[in-house]
Amino acid sequence: QVQFVESGGGLVQPGGSLILSCGFSPIVFSIYSMGWYRQAPGKQRELVATITDSGATNYADFVKGRFTISRDNAKKMVYLQMNSLNPEDTAVYYCNRSPYVNTLWGQGTQVTVSS
Repeated sequence: QVQFVESGGGLVQPGGSLILSCGFSPIVFSIYSMGWYRQAPGKQRELVATITDSGATNYADFVKGRFTISRDNAKKMVYLQMNSLNPEDTAVYYCNRSPYVNTLWGQGTQVTVSS
């Protein structure tokens, strides 16, 4: 069964950085575009960044210049480097295919930005 496992979240001060990781199984990972999404309390889930199978990236305006998505097809991993975090970035972060597949949502990883 396909599963995504997100990790790397935590509590960070404003202006800080985190790296999120997402592992994917089964093996047919490299052919899919992947995305990072987030859901803040009381808000709908939103797209943060995407990366194609060949490495082309796209970002939501609210993270451009601060976040970087990357992937390692050999390791079947997707990453999200988050810099200059602010309290508005507080959310549960998820990875999924892009476009997402509803049945593939994992547990996510909590990111809390607070002093």
